[in-house]
Amino acid sequence: MSDLLRDVGARLSAAGIDSARTEARMLIEEAKRISVSPRGGGNDSVILGSLIHRRLAHEPIAYITGHKEFWSLDFEVGPGVLIPRPETELLVEEALKAFPGKDAALNVLDLGTGSGAIPIAFLSERPNARGLGVEQSQDAMVWARKNIARHHARLQLQGDDWLMLGAGQFDIVFSNPPYIESAIVPTLDPDVKDYEPLAALDGGRDGLDAYRALAPIIAARLAPGGRAFLEIGQGQEQKVPKILAAAGLETIRVAPDLAGIPRCVIAAPAGFSGKKALETSR
Repeated sequence: MSDLLRDVGARLSAAGIDSARTEARMLIEEAKRISVSPRGGGNDSVILGSLIHRRLAHEPIAYITGHKEFWSLDFEVGPGVLIPRPETELLVEEALKAFPGKDAALNVLDLGTGSGAIPIAFLSERPNARGLGVEQSQDAMVWARKNIARHHARLQLQGDDWLMLGAGQFDIVFSNPPYIESAIVPTLDPDVKDYEPLAALDGGRDGLDAYRALAPIIAARLAPGGRAFLEIGQGQEQKVPKILAAAGLETIRVAPDLAGIPRCVIAAPAGFSGKKALETSR
């Protein structure tokens, strides 16, 4: 390990930053990239010092580098958009299992699309599918547009509230809504609460406000035989299915993430073909 990598890693580690060595390498590489760019000016040490200062202030590493990997794809991210998390890949994985036909002409809806990571990842695996991403935040829309162009995704954007969604039915509905209880948000790591958009985190007093709003919209837009894939927070695996049931949606199962935490609710119109009892996957 080089002296520079060791020194930068030690500074990050002393600040309580996880994966300090990995992030140190990322910052060094980013400084080198910037230094040779037209805006860089060529002074690696000054640029690196600035990047380290930003990370020591707990600015997310993804915002500093401007990139985050999701589903082995590179997504552009920055202030104003939620950073894609590894556990969210579960929604894509479950949708691909539910619709295994690679050539299926599917209509996909993503409510609260953010960076566009979820639908873009899914569409990368299903070349005849097309999508619509609905996002109210204009800041997030900037990043979604960049990622659509970057991946040549067949994804249209609608910059509206979910309630303004037009007519039409969809085979797949995705959503990773805000689901953290309002009282918990101030206790989150500073990397999250001080930088990522509050609207993408705060789910109201009990963390379930977004699901109450989403349930009737999904019920009205889900095609017969369609499926909804919703990310949930820890401890919400019984509450969210009840909200969906009140809107006429039946939970097929709740899939766990790699940590074993129930993370993805998979729902269908009530009385769907091949009806199963609610189960939590093991």
